[in-house]
Amino acid sequence: MAELLKIHPDNPQESKIQKVVEVLRNGGVIIYPTDTVYGIGCDFTNAKAVEKVCKIKGIDPKKMHLSFICYDLSDISLYAHRVSNHVFKVMKKALPGAFTFILDSSNKVPKVGGVKKKQVGIRVPDHKIPRMIVQELGNPIVTTSVYGKDGKTMTDPSLMKEEYEHQVDLIIDAGMGDIQASTVIRCIEDNIILLRQGLGDIEKFADVLSKEEAESLLVEEE
Repeated sequence: MAELLKIHPDNPQESKIQKVVEVLRNGGVIIYPTDTVYGIGCDFTNAKAVEKVCKIKGIDPKKMHLSFICYDLSDISLYAHRVSNHVFKVMKKALPGAFTFILDSSNKVPKVGGVKKKQVGIRVPDHKIPRMIVQELGNPIVTTSVYGKDGKTMTDPSLMKEEYEHQVDLIIDAGMGDIQASTVIRCIEDNIILLRQGLGDIEKFADVLSKEEAESLLVEEE
């Protein structure tokens, strides 16, 4: 049965962060807060734990769209292949923040279900808890949104415990989560394409976009 562990979102207790990291190092799966929705994740280098996350989500590991949380931009150079100067400038403006950047993966990204992922989603959330976890763990953690049986985003950690307490090993309670997921942007070579408008505001990095990119990304909603 999963433990519900309260951690202060602005001043996370180091002893509690270490407790979470111990669970991850032992191959555990956790539910944790981000700057958008709560996520389900594990140490992304632990193949069995990643497969467990896939099972919880009802996803075939071979078809999983792998996304994970890094501590900062220095980690991105390890797991992404050939990030151009232009894309790096965009990411530097946007992160930490509510964005997922889809990038070509490097050879340091582990296989999932025996399959090498050609592209990966990389996040550096503007939230102390997941970044502290990653920093202490020394590896990125897989991130995939927490949904209820009704298919809607879950925001209340106490309700997450009721639904997931027999599937995950630990649930962090850092207060209510958001209902809106991250903004997803694909960056292949120098091409920057909006795949999903979420909580991240593109205006945050609009000044480093080309005129053509700005026209294609900064589209007012009808």
